[in-house]
Amino acid sequence: MRTHRTATLAATAAALLALTACNPQTTGTDKPAAPSTPGTPAPSGSTPAAKTATLPGFVGKGLQSAQDEAQAAGFVRLKSHDALGRDRLQALDRNWKVCSQTPAAGANVDTSTTVDFGAVKLEESCPATDAPAPKPAGSTMPDFAGQGMKAVRGALPSNASITVKDALQGRMVLQESNWKVCSQDPKPGTALTGQPVAFTVAKTEETCP
Repeated sequence: MRTHRTATLAATAAALLALTACNPQTTGTDKPAAPSTPGTPAPSGSTPAAKTATLPGFVGKGLQSAQDEAQAAGFVRLKSHDALGRDRLQALDRNWKVCSQTPAAGANVDTSTTVDFGAVKLEESCPATDAPAPKPAGSTMPDFAGQGMKAVRGALPSNASITVKDALQGRMVLQESNWKVCSQDPKPGTALTGQPVAFTVAKTEETCP
């Protein structure tokens, strides 16, 4: 009789354990895990806050050094132009020096702002102010006297027929950024109707005849 009762109690306990394992919510102390809540999504259209910094002064420095320092200060959008208005490319930055900068030194600006350096070659003197590039010709011929031939060509229509001759010695004009306009045909103010355009030029450091 005792053996039968013990076996019955054991079977009852095993059944209760099995029931608890299948359904943990049936006990008084165990509670089901709370459902997980997804993270709150960021508002649509939000943008990170702009970062500002003080722009150092670069005038008088080598162009390559200026660019390196600007990047170290957090400014990565950099460009440069010929401060003499001759439209020369700064192909080797170490051979150029900074004459001007935009924005100005000391300005507290967004680091995404483009910093523009006006530069000349190391052996050249900086102008008092950057020489402007020639304006596009439009419908009439501008006065190009004294301006860099490469920049002048860029100011004329892309389909213009242009001839360029040395005004002094009959030399070949191979690199127009090193030459300036001495005379032009047609004359300033003439309507541009597709006619050929001719220039005589001299080296930049030379005096026109």
